[in-house]
Amino acid sequence: MDADKAEFLKEFGSDYGYPNGPKSIDEIRATEFNRLDQKGIVYLDHAGATLYSELQMEEIFKDFNSNIYANPHSQSDSSSATSDIIREVRQQVLDYCNASAKEYKCIFTSGATAALKLVGEAFPWSRESCFMYTMENHNSVLGIREYALSKGAAAFAVDVEDSVNGGGASGGQETRVKLSPHATQRRNEAKILEEEPTGNAYNLFAFPSECNFSGLRFSLDLANLIKENSERILEGSPFCKGHWIVLIDAAKGCTTCPPDLSKYAVDFVVISFYKLFGYPTGLGALVVQNDAARLMKKTYFSGGTVAASFADMDFVRRREGIEELFEDGTISFLSIASIRHGFKILNSLTPSMMSRHIATLTMYVKKMLLGLRHENEANVCIIYEGHTSKLVCHESGSIVSFNLKRPDGSWFGYSEVEKLASLSGIQLRTGCFCNPGACAKYLGLSHLDLLSNLEAGHVCWDDNDIIQGKLTGAVRVSFGYMSTYEDAKKFIDFITSSFVSKRNKSENWNMLRTKSIVLSNEGHERKAGYYLKSITVYPIKSCTGFSVESWPLSSTGLQHDREWLLKSLTGEILTQKKVPDMCSISAYIDLNKGIMFVESPRCREKLEINLKTDSYQGGIEEIELHAQRYEVQYYENDVDLWFSRAVGHPCSLLRCYSSQNYSSLKKDKSRNLCRDVESRLNFANEAQFLLISEESVSDLNNRLSLIDAQKGTRGTSVQINPMRFRPNLVVYGGEPYAEDGWLNIKIGNKNFMSLGGCNRCQMINLVHQAGLVQRSNEPLATLASYRRVKGKILFGILLRYEIQDKVGMQTGSWLRVGEEIHPNSE
Repeated sequence: MDADKAEFLKEFGSDYGYPNGPKSIDEIRATEFNRLDQKGIVYLDHAGATLYSELQMEEIFKDFNSNIYANPHSQSDSSSATSDIIREVRQQVLDYCNASAKEYKCIFTSGATAALKLVGEAFPWSRESCFMYTMENHNSVLGIREYALSKGAAAFAVDVEDSVNGGGASGGQETRVKLSPHATQRRNEAKILEEEPTGNAYNLFAFPSECNFSGLRFSLDLANLIKENSERILEGSPFCKGHWIVLIDAAKGCTTCPPDLSKYAVDFVVISFYKLFGYPTGLGALVVQNDAARLMKKTYFSGGTVAASFADMDFVRRREGIEELFEDGTISFLSIASIRHGFKILNSLTPSMMSRHIATLTMYVKKMLLGLRHENEANVCIIYEGHTSKLVCHESGSIVSFNLKRPDGSWFGYSEVEKLASLSGIQLRTGCFCNPGACAKYLGLSHLDLLSNLEAGHVCWDDNDIIQGKLTGAVRVSFGYMSTYEDAKKFIDFITSSFVSKRNKSENWNMLRTKSIVLSNEGHERKAGYYLKSITVYPIKSCTGFSVESWPLSSTGLQHDREWLLKSLTGEILTQKKVPDMCSISAYIDLNKGIMFVESPRCREKLEINLKTDSYQGGIEEIELHAQRYEVQYYENDVDLWFSRAVGHPCSLLRCYSSQNYSSLKKDKSRNLCRDVESRLNFANEAQFLLISEESVSDLNNRLSLIDAQKGTRGTSVQINPMRFRPNLVVYGGEPYAEDGWLNIKIGNKNFMSLGGCNRCQMINLVHQAGLVQRSNEPLATLASYRRVKGKILFGILLRYEIQDKVGMQTGSWLRVGEEIHPNSE
């Protein structure tokens, strides 16, 4: 055992690893989660979805293979047996929440979100009602607001705070809980009440048992407080009276801290089973108190929810059972049957032991992150935790949310962290985690900030992590019952090696020009200077291109380069990232014949497409791509059918007819984008040309060989061909990475402006061999070690053709292999 783990066990060993459990954590990992170690994966997104146990799945399939399950709405023996299993599982869910079957019922839904939606649409809203919710809530909870507002009810968020008052039992000060409301929301069409609410309306209060942003745990004492003393804790609010119904979103917190419904007056509890034990997905539950269930007004009826209905008149009699009334159609009985095997695992370890085990990892990671310092003693990490109420909020969840700082105090974007983590085999989560209130609260984002970010193009799940110097989200790691010290240690080592500046380590994120590595002097002697080695045209976006000795230029770059693309029937633009098999489609253009020839191993016949724009009967329409508006031409069905066979997906071929930049595109620099917004483009991602240096590729290959030698795997490395980067132009001559400093270049008598480095993505890690597509971490992982600049991994440069004489350009501007290149680095 190494010294670091010994130190960890000295501090946390009494709770880590299930010392009194049926299995140790090492046994659990070896026998039930061996796939993690086999694949070298560190999985740290258990708040998003935890992992299923291999033993759990074996038991499920054994169960399914030895029993017959049937639709429970029938009367057969198999159906009756299935109904018995469903009743058994309902009881297991209630037992997990320590809920009496006399007071509570378990309604199965298609997930936690469906359970929340059911509450929102069936709740007895009125104009005197209100929907109150803590700022820390998932979007699926906030969505209930739409039902409330549409029925004329009010809605508002609250902060949970402690207030200190005199008059305690010993004559001193007394700390109490207070809910501080934000602005009350009502729809414009809702009639404002002329008088205060009478107190007869039903109000709904929602909060999470554990915040999925910060990991903060809310005590269920909040439920009792709002039920018993709403007038005090909502002092001054017009909604302090009325009948309060309490909803707890336990989708995250239920794993290690299920609500004890024998102690707390909770009306609704929402559960997600894949967050409990990984499988099944698409199944959740609403645990509902009987009196609250009777208040719910359901409109729709379906099979299984009615005792009788008439087809030709307005008559329906609904079933009286709570579960039967609210479970539309045939419930997912196979998924429900599988839940038993998940609960078997949880019950063997117990939530208490799991909670203590997970807490050791979160405390360790927080401690290590907060202890990190740059070489100038500046803090590396800020963790989002803490709360204004110590009475009802506890910092002991399974989540660590944070952001990282550079030595100068500026931020590392969360996208950079996620990209590098993925290359290191670490799976984590970034963004706001569908919790906009907590995100804005912890990041200090005002309504104006949020609106400005939206106008700048930022939406959920995108890569716009820093806008005008402010973060838009965070990095989150979360642990599960099968997580280990080794997982946490690898994560800390990754953060330290990738983001902490040390005196003996150059800051790769602030400089590109590094000394090249020379392993061999082999190679033929070349003339001094820079020369054009190859020209490659890619007619169809993301498909294989063709190399030529010479090729004409146009206002969009190389003539016909990325002039076509493939679009799915749903409107999605197809790329190799989504459809790797596109690499097997090759296109070649014969300018003399005016024909594009396209081939695919999936199609017997070669496709021929006439380049003349009036040669087909397809229509013209407008699409948007990369914030640019295009007029595109469609082809007839036979062309689309050919490409559909080639990629294995129904799709259409589109040709760029014309393109037009939006007037707002010049704001793109504030959005941290690389795209050229000054020139006319076809369907290129960023610019008209990508230039790669042969010497830079050679240096990269030397680094890959050196890494293999250090690992003792000399001779097994795959050497990278320049074509892996899909360049238009490959040049040779000079030193590696000299192109980084070029401001503009002249090739022959043609002028080009450099737009800076090309930000590389996972696509360069796709390897195409023998008709198969394989994924690896290289060369992006190695490039990340020495080519990082402010969140980007740069390799190659982007160019724009500077048209001097448009008339001359159209008649005789060609690029030719062998032409000398004259760079200007001033």
